[in-house]
Amino acid sequence: MSTVSLTTAKAHLNVTETTDDTLIQGKIDAAEAHIEKLLGFTLASGFEGSENVPDDVREAILQLTGHFYENREASLVGIAAEEIPFGVWQLIAAHREYVF
Repeated sequence: MSTVSLTTAKAHLNVTETTDDTLIQGKIDAAEAHIEKLLGFTLASGFEGSENVPDDVREAILQLTGHFYENREASLVGIAAEEIPFGVWQLIAAHREYVF
């Protein structure tokens, strides 16, 4: 079960049609998997259930879902891209589990 619902992601993306529902769900799943790798634990186990995931981590998932949905290729042509302040990494860094 996803931490972020399809309905929430579609609202974040401002998508009202159902045409891309499967695609958006895949982007949510990919974003959550990526966040879990960055954090070093699964969302459900690290926060004792997906309903306990903090809002800043949910926001990071939504930002990454939006990025994956809007930028479906591995490169941007003719656009200068840079990381935004308070982006994904800044939102999840405080929750990261460091293991040595």
